[in-house]
Amino acid sequence: MQREDVLAAAAEWRRAGRGVALATVVATWGSAPRPVGSHLAIDGEGNFLGSISGGCVEGAVVAEAAEVIAGGGARVLEFGVADETAWQVGLSCGGHIAVYVERVD
Repeated sequence: MQREDVLAAAAEWRRAGRGVALATVVATWGSAPRPVGSHLAIDGEGNFLGSISGGCVEGAVVAEAAEVIAGGGARVLEFGVADETAWQVGLSCGGHIAVYVERVD
């Protein structure tokens, strides 16, 4: 999926009146499944397009995005093998990623 496709979809969803959040990989350390700049667009119903990691990491980001869409502020989420939940959220590759989640207005 091209980065521009994800951004275009987020803009189209917003124009259609849907609540939308955009998650962006802002930093990686070690082995990471997706590079900095990767996007995941999420709507208020939990639909999403793109990829920021895979596995349960994206599920956790979609859940956080719902809070951001509902009026919570933007946030940075960090996932890594050092976290006690790393295996639960699927980042067992030994890396660490930071994901910025913001509402699209």
